[in-house]
Amino acid sequence: MAQLWGGRFTKETDQLVYNFNASISFDRKFYRQDIEGSIAHVTMLNRQGILTDSEKTQIIDGLNGILCDIENGSLEITEEYEDIHSFVEANLIDRIGDAGKKLHTGRSRNDQVALDMKLYTRAELLLVDGLIKELLEVLIHIMQENTETYMPGFTHLQKAQPVTLAHHIGAYFEMFKRDRLRLKDIYHRMNTCPLGSGALAGTTYPLDREYTSELLGFDSATLNSMDSVADRDYLIEFLSALSTIMMHLSRFCEEIIIWNSNEYRFVEIDDSYSTGSSIMPQKKNPDLAELIRGKTGRVYGALISLLTTMKGIPLAYNKDMQEDKELAFDAFDTVKGCLALFRGMIETITFRKDIMESSAKNGFTNATDAADYLVNHGVPFRDAHAIVGRLVLYCIDRDIALDDMTLEEFKSISPVFEEDIYEAISLKTCVERRLTLGAPGKAVMEKVIEAELEYLQQDFR
Repeated sequence: MAQLWGGRFTKETDQLVYNFNASISFDRKFYRQDIEGSIAHVTMLNRQGILTDSEKTQIIDGLNGILCDIENGSLEITEEYEDIHSFVEANLIDRIGDAGKKLHTGRSRNDQVALDMKLYTRAELLLVDGLIKELLEVLIHIMQENTETYMPGFTHLQKAQPVTLAHHIGAYFEMFKRDRLRLKDIYHRMNTCPLGSGALAGTTYPLDREYTSELLGFDSATLNSMDSVADRDYLIEFLSALSTIMMHLSRFCEEIIIWNSNEYRFVEIDDSYSTGSSIMPQKKNPDLAELIRGKTGRVYGALISLLTTMKGIPLAYNKDMQEDKELAFDAFDTVKGCLALFRGMIETITFRKDIMESSAKNGFTNATDAADYLVNHGVPFRDAHAIVGRLVLYCIDRDIALDDMTLEEFKSISPVFEEDIYEAISLKTCVERRLTLGAPGKAVMEKVIEAELEYLQQDFR
C-alpha cells in the first residue's frame, strides 16, 4: 500500500478498508490535472523563496517525465497507490529523491483534489460547449435549407398550424443556445483557484495564491479556505446543465422517433445511424435516438446522487465528497458521446419534405387562417370559429382537406367565401403572412438565421 500518511498509525490498514477508501481506480483520470497543478505550485514556491531554483528544476523535470511516461504508456497507474496524488508524488520521489519530498509543501490533498476536480470539470465543460456549437452549426444549415419546407406544427401531438422545418429546428437551436449560455455562466462562476487553502485553514507558508491562480488560468483565488475544499457547487451546476442538455436531446430524439414511424414517415434515418431486427427483416429502428433518450436518466442520476451526497455534510472536507467523481465522470462521457452521435444522426438524416407538406394540408393546419379570412371579411371571430369548425367536420366526413373543397361547398356553409379563399389558406400564404419576430414566415426566418450565424461567430468566453 503506497500511502502519503502513516506516522500516526501503529497498525496497517485492513485491506478491505484500504480498497474501500482508495480512489485510484477512478481519480487516475486526474493525472494531467494533478501534474499541471503541482508544476504551478512548485513554480510559485520557488518564486516565494520556499524552494531553490535547483529544487524547482528537478521537481518540474521529474513531473514532466512522469506525464510523458504515462502518456506514452511506459508508466502504468496501478492500484497499489491510494489515489492519483500519492501515485504522482511517490513516483517523483523514486525518480529525483529528497527534492520530491518537498512537492507537497504548503498544500493538502484536500485543496489538491479540489483543484484537480475544478481543472478537470472546466476542461470537460469546454469540450461539451464545443460539441454543442458543432451541433448548432449542423442545425443552422438545416434551417438555411428549409425556410420553405412546410410541415405541421403540433400542440398536444395534434396538428395545429403550418410552420416550416426551419422554424421547427430553430426551436431546438434556441434550446441548445441557452445550454451554451448556462455553461458560460458556470465557467465564469467556477473559475477561482482553491490551491493554497490547505486542509481547511490555509498555511503558515508565504504562498502567493494569486500567482498560482494566474498560472493555472483562473480569474482569481478563492476567498475562504474552508469553502474552497468543501465546495462542489460548480459540479452540481455543471451536472444540472448537462441534465438540461440531455433533456433537450431527449425531446429532439422523441420527435425523430415519432417522425421515423410508419405513420409519420417525415424522416429517413441514415443506415449508418440505424439498426435492424433479428427476426423482422423489414425493420429499421431508431435505436440511437432511443438510447440517447434512455441515457438522459443516467445523467439525471449523477445530479441527484451528488445533491444527496452533499446535503448533510458539515464543513469542511469529508470523505463523502470522494463520491463526487465516478458518476460525474460517467455523466461527462455520456453527454459528450450523445452530442457527437446525435450530431452525426441529424446531419445525415433525410427529411421527407413532400410527406411533411401533405401532412400539413391534410391535418387542417390552415383552419385558423380560414377563420382569419372570415374575420377580415367582417364576420365576428366567434362566428368565424364556428363556421370553420363546420367546414372541418364536412371535410372529415368526406376524407378531404380544406384545400380540396369546391367554392360551392365553401359557400354552402358560409356565403362570405369567395375565390380568394384558396390563396388565403394555401400553406405558403399561411406561413408567409406570419412575420412577427419568432414566427415561421420566410422573411423573418432569414433575419433570425442571420442573427444566429452572427451568434456562432462569437467567442465562448
